[in-house]
Amino acid sequence: MATDTPLRHADSASFGDDPGAARPVPRAGGPAVRLRGLIGIDEGLLAWVPEERTRYTWYGALVVNTALVGALSMTLALSSFRSDLPLAAVIGVAAVWFWVVLAMDSWLVSSTHGTAVKKWSLLLRFILSVLLGLFIAEPILFQIFDKEIRQEIAVGNEQQTADYRGMLVSCNPTDGASTADRPECLSYQLKVAGSPAELAEQIKSNTARTKALQTQVDAINKTLDDKMSAEQRLCGKANWIWRNGVRDVTITCDRARKDSSEYRRTSKVDTYEKELSALVAKGRTLAAKKDTAADAYQPLLQRAIDAKTRARAADLDTDGILTRAHGLRKVAESDGFALFITLVLHLLLICLDAMPVLAKLMSGATMYDRMLGARFTASSRTYTEELQVQQECARMEHEVQRHGVAQDTADRMRRVEHHFQRAQAERAAEERAELEERMGRILRARKA
Repeated sequence: MATDTPLRHADSASFGDDPGAARPVPRAGGPAVRLRGLIGIDEGLLAWVPEERTRYTWYGALVVNTALVGALSMTLALSSFRSDLPLAAVIGVAAVWFWVVLAMDSWLVSSTHGTAVKKWSLLLRFILSVLLGLFIAEPILFQIFDKEIRQEIAVGNEQQTADYRGMLVSCNPTDGASTADRPECLSYQLKVAGSPAELAEQIKSNTARTKALQTQVDAINKTLDDKMSAEQRLCGKANWIWRNGVRDVTITCDRARKDSSEYRRTSKVDTYEKELSALVAKGRTLAAKKDTAADAYQPLLQRAIDAKTRARAADLDTDGILTRAHGLRKVAESDGFALFITLVLHLLLICLDAMPVLAKLMSGATMYDRMLGARFTASSRTYTEELQVQQECARMEHEVQRHGVAQDTADRMRRVEHHFQRAQAERAAEERAELEERMGRILRARKA
């Protein structure tokens, strides 16, 4: 069938009777071919312009160099930030990163071949190359300025620790006075028992409680004394009476005794007096502690401040990537030469990674690019023609199928019509035979 005709590539056509005309220069071999293969160079097409083999070989070498620098950068980064990793893990990660950078740069370069590449597309590839160069440059800078960065981090951590200790000292005075009214001290207050201020507050609270309880006990005792006086007056000899031949107290006396006893029980005066005695003793103890609190509290407070300061210093990061990045920034800001080296190394690595794209932007389309573009155009035109041929063949095939279906339909319709007419003729003959038979029976009946 015509639709089974295979597509022909643009470079598959014959270029004459001379077989050497299709490949003017024999294909090269060796490492140069592999380097060019990394950036997507077609050696068959490049054989038409062998003058550009050197250019594209160095393009491939630039891609490999960028990947090697990226692997070195990743090795330095892992060695700096994850020193606990084994050597095999570091090498494995560096190899993976080498492949990632190689694949990315190979795509960046290979996607620029041909004259159909737009300027904005090259600009986007250049921006991607810049980002990749910045990422590769940082670990190398960390190693170059490692000593200065560590010194800057140490100084910064010491300053943070000193500031933290200063806030602890400021927010925790030696007399134990409260600093809750100072908003900046909310996260710096320490809980150290036995401060003079705390003891003074406890003495104040204990004194207030003692006075209140003393007032309550005095009121109860006054009432109880009144009841006891009434009991003694009502139960005196002057109020005795004769009962059953003996002298006895009156019912009023019994009531007074019962009332005083009941009041002593319900007023809990004994409990209150014991509690009052305990509060008085506690007051003496607190007063004695307060006299020696100043000397004992300061060492406790100092130890608490020292402990919090050591914990703060231990929590500060010294090897994190963000910490080292801030350290590098401070080193660059504090020293002009360090800033110069930082900028130069960044620009160098950015240019190294973006060099293939930069070369494409500066040199424009090469002869290889124009030939590749021409082959793209020829292949597109050939493919379009093949599609048109396939479409025309398919259309003709469909016409043949449509005609065959139409002929088959007409033939089937004729057969159906013939069967219908024959059936009608047979039914008519049967009807005539039946009518003749009926007529014969009628005539025979009349004759009889």
